[in-house]
Amino acid sequence: MKHILAAIATLLAVGAVFMVYTSDTEVHKVDEIGKVIAKSQIKVNLGNDVVQTQQKIETASKEEIEKEQAKKKKELDDKLSALKSKAGNIAAFKVSPLYKQKCASCHGVNGEGIIGPKLLGKSANEVHQALSDFKSGKRKNYVMYGLLSKMDETQLKALADEIGTFEEKLKAYQAQ
Repeated sequence: MKHILAAIATLLAVGAVFMVYTSDTEVHKVDEIGKVIAKSQIKVNLGNDVVQTQQKIETASKEEIEKEQAKKKKELDDKLSALKSKAGNIAAFKVSPLYKQKCASCHGVNGEGIIGPKLLGKSANEVHQALSDFKSGKRKNYVMYGLLSKMDETQLKALADEIGTFEEKLKAYQAQ
């Protein structure tokens, strides 16, 4: 009987140790999650800035507020202009899904040329002739042949007509 009680007590002690171990593991997981959350939090200090801004608003006249807003608008416009000039003519005008799919990756979003040659300034007839030559194999370029081989004449013509209008569209965009 003593041996049975001792065995049961031992089993209960082992069970208790196992329970403590698993709860310890869960607490450790919760601590790790807390650390990850703490690392990902964004800290924003608004203290003095908010108080100073409120004081400025209370003491500023309408004219001063308008001047400040105009100054900030000008700064934003300058930043936007700088960004536009850095970005070049990215998406200056809309192009067809066919152009995006077949041409844009090499010739640029608006035909300005990337790895492929510049298409701006090419006439629709010039582009159509080049596309036909690539498709027929008269001009050797495996990339172009692969892109054009399954296109029909209507698609080639539509693509050539669209590319032929790029320079005109870009000039209209820049005039805005």
